[in-house]
Amino acid sequence: MSEGYQQILTERRGPMALITINRPDKHNAISLETLAELQHAVAVAGEDEAVRVLTITGAGDRAFAAGSDLGEVLHRDFKKALEPIVQGLAAQLEALPKPTIAAINGICMGGGLEVALGCDLRVAAPNARFATPEGKLGIIPGGGATARLPRIVGRGWGMEMLLMGEPIDADRALQIGLVTRIVPADELLDEALRMAEHLASFAPFVPRTMKAMVHFGMEASMAGALMFEKYAQGALVQTEDKQEGISAFLEKRDPDFKGR
Repeated sequence: MSEGYQQILTERRGPMALITINRPDKHNAISLETLAELQHAVAVAGEDEAVRVLTITGAGDRAFAAGSDLGEVLHRDFKKALEPIVQGLAAQLEALPKPTIAAINGICMGGGLEVALGCDLRVAAPNARFATPEGKLGIIPGGGATARLPRIVGRGWGMEMLLMGEPIDADRALQIGLVTRIVPADELLDEALRMAEHLASFAPFVPRTMKAMVHFGMEASMAGALMFEKYAQGALVQTEDKQEGISAFLEKRDPDFKGR
């Protein structure tokens, strides 16, 4: 992966590309420079055929990302506010064909939460805290939380978090479906790697197609989503990997998928 970043770190761990927001002295607040580096690193990981899963986390043990850099937001005018900014990164993560994981260690609020909402899976340490506190600052979220949060946790909890702006802990986040796993902080990245290795054991088309189906189905009618699913299944049953997967199962051996 590319090097030379100033505000993020990148590394490879087996089939997983790991991007770390590296501003621990500012609770990993996301500046415009941070955002640009994140967008570039995500694009690089997307183009690397050896990368099967992308994980994003924050440096240190206190924060995933505390939000957008308020020093920049203070001087943001109407014209600048209309630019995608964090919305663009979240949309980029959603559109990435590969599965994405947010490994949430500590504070995950404002723009940081909106980055996590753009990921397919969210795994949290016990000290994780989540909030959309923008209302207390005289603004509203601008990185997609008003659209994505209710879709993920439901309208009731989406309204609760957006309107009240109060933080919830990891246990509550698990209860409402904002995260799907809570693991000890010192095992957080190991768990993300185990998930990546599990996904890497599938035929490459499977996670990509499943992700596309869910995103399409959430926006389409039930009839449209079901029709699209059948066409996608019809495409996959014609692959060599399908033949290999079923043969391996019947022969009680591990499959050797080729991505064909």
